[in-house]
Amino acid sequence: MSEQLKFIVEQLNREPFKKNFNLITFDSLEPMQLLQTLNDALAEIDPKQAIDIREEMPEQTAKRMFTLLGMLKYKPPGGMSEVSSFRQGLVIGSKPVVHPILHWLLQRIPELKKRAYLARFLVKLEVPAEFLQDDVIAETFHQYEELVGGFKNIHKECEQLKSSGFSTAEIRRDIVAMEEEKDQLIKRVERLKKRVEAVSNHQRMLELARQLRVEKEREESLAHQKQEQKNQLFQAEQRLQRCQIQLRDLQQAAADEKPESLMKRLEEDIKFNSYMVSEKLPRELENTRKVVKYLQKVASEPALGQAELRELEDKIRETNTEINHLIEKKMMRNDPMDDKLSLFRQQAAIIVRKKETKVEELQEAREELAAVERELNMKSSQAQERGGAKLIRGDEFKRYVAKMRGKSSTYKKKRQEIAELKVEYGVLQRTEEILRERHTAGQQQLESLEAQRGISGYSDTQEELERVSAIKSELDEMKGRTLDDMSEMVKKLNSVIAEKKSALSPLIKDLRALRQEHAELAPEFEQKKAQYDTCAAGLESNRSKLEQEVRMLREETAQEESRYHHINCMREITESQMERAADQSKINQSMDIQVRRTALREKYIANTAEQESLGKVLRQQVKQVRENQEPNMRQMKMWKDLETLLECKKQCYLKAQSQAPIGHVIQDVGKDMLVL
Repeated sequence: MSEQLKFIVEQLNREPFKKNFNLITFDSLEPMQLLQTLNDALAEIDPKQAIDIREEMPEQTAKRMFTLLGMLKYKPPGGMSEVSSFRQGLVIGSKPVVHPILHWLLQRIPELKKRAYLARFLVKLEVPAEFLQDDVIAETFHQYEELVGGFKNIHKECEQLKSSGFSTAEIRRDIVAMEEEKDQLIKRVERLKKRVEAVSNHQRMLELARQLRVEKEREESLAHQKQEQKNQLFQAEQRLQRCQIQLRDLQQAAADEKPESLMKRLEEDIKFNSYMVSEKLPRELENTRKVVKYLQKVASEPALGQAELRELEDKIRETNTEINHLIEKKMMRNDPMDDKLSLFRQQAAIIVRKKETKVEELQEAREELAAVERELNMKSSQAQERGGAKLIRGDEFKRYVAKMRGKSSTYKKKRQEIAELKVEYGVLQRTEEILRERHTAGQQQLESLEAQRGISGYSDTQEELERVSAIKSELDEMKGRTLDDMSEMVKKLNSVIAEKKSALSPLIKDLRALRQEHAELAPEFEQKKAQYDTCAAGLESNRSKLEQEVRMLREETAQEESRYHHINCMREITESQMERAADQSKINQSMDIQVRRTALREKYIANTAEQESLGKVLRQQVKQVRENQEPNMRQMKMWKDLETLLECKKQCYLKAQSQAPIGHVIQDVGKDMLVL
């Protein structure tokens, strides 16, 4: 509570209130002063509330405040069950009622300002149904609703513009830059006018230039229209070709099939279409209507803030938990084995789901088949347009194979001829190299003779003169041809322009009618497009919310399923252990000795006695090992020393044997050895 008072005092001491309170002075305010402070906070949100409460009745003040708080979606701490006590506390200025209101208002002043501003225009007037029977009132109310809808759209656009990042400073800079460019263009135009005024007959030339520019623009527009019409004609021809190919394929398919197969396929199509019309589509239509109704209801309500959204999410979460608890209670109360129809219901539900999935798969397969057929027709039409052959079948394919065999034999012959020509080309290339070498040698000999006679460079000069004369003659011929070509080109251009003008005159008339029609249809198109965009945005946001909810529900379902299986497994394990314990209890209570010997208790007692005896033996062995450890260690050390001594003797013996001369007899204890 102290934190709440601190926050209220801090906010009231700031702009725009500047109350200069502290905790003691604020807590000691009279009820009338406290209500005036609350009224000042409401006046900051809605300027219409700026009233001195001493000038109006307490009931009117409470009613006005209660109406505004309801419009701002304030909910009392006690809920709807304590509305009467809340109203009474608001009338008398009770601190437990006013302090939470001030805390709630001061936390979200910008959001509440926006909500109060929108509420003035979006809260609809309640008109009784009997008054709407009057045509004038009904028409006026309809206009009022249209204006409310227009205000919603304009407000959304305004918010989008505010959040789009455009600033007035940038727009002003752009305007200043555009004005500077405009001034520069005006100065440039004036300079050009002064320069042109010195030319004689400049008005006539300007008029001709203006007409030339207009005609060029007109020519460009006509060329663009001509290109568009060519594209439309090309698309129409493509559609015609696709339709012809589709018709031919259908005729061939109908010619190849039998009446029984056709009737069977038609019956399947009729069954599928009847199912779609009678069951699937009405259900989808009903679901779509529910969604649209829900969206319209959501759109008609005023915008919610973050606090209201959090409250709604908390309520949804609580409702879901309650539903889950009720479902668990129902499952625990109702034994599924008692319901004889539950199995059949489950099977029927499974069959219905399988049927729906198969229908969807069939519909997707048909759509995919239609798309593939469209793509095939398009590819075949493109192949025909580019000079390719159409798809061939049956006898045509056999003829095509025979034709390709003939072409293959012709190709082999031509390839052999190419190989022969390559060989001949190699011979000719070698001959050219020999002749070039000879020409080089003759040229060198000619240069040496010219040097001897004192006329070096004579042949090069002669060749250069001949080349220059040939170039001059070619240039003269080219000039004559160029002049003739230019005159012919001018004549052709004039004739082409005249033909284009005569050909384009009916198109221009049609274009005017089409422009008029376009001008009539453009506003309707923009209106429909705006409606579509708003509807699509709403549906997309709803779809994302539904997908998130479905994802959360699936995760909860998976967790509950895993928990359910774990509990079942633990239950089965516990039941098996209980059954085993009951069996052992029966065995222990049996009077038969042989049966009692098979009990686990007897076995465990026998195993325990056996392990105890084995433990005693092992303890005795450990005791013996501990007692004999030191003598055994000494004996092991003596054996190691003996092994070391014997190894040393062996090394000495081997060394002496290797150093003894050949034929020397080594006398050892007990025997003689001769080293060879």
